Amino acid sequence: MNLWFWVLVAAVVGYLTKLLGYLVPAKVLANPRMSRVAGTLTIGLLASLTVVNAAASGASVVVDARIGALVAAAIALWCKAPFLVVVLAGAGAAAGLRLLGWP
Repeated sequence: MNLWFWVLVAAVVGYLTKLLGYLVPAKVLANPRMSRVAGTLTIGLLASLTVVNAAASGASVVVDARIGALVAAAIALWCKAPFLVVVLAGAGAAAGLRLLGWP
């Protein structure tokens, strides 16, 4: 089986999943618990994606300037800084660490 077969299978599964979402009754979607769960899942998925992108390189875990950038951004978030300041803090930390020779 070649790659295009699996690409088409993934596309069909994605489309069917989206279609299945339209079959969910509106009563279920209007439930406040569902809104809380959806919001929490979104935060969890975004956090895990951020950590994986910061700590992984291919199939291995690496510790480089991206970890420092993540820590700086986390500190800025903890201080309730605006989003642009959080991004600039992370970018500045990564640039500074790379300037100091950290890979």
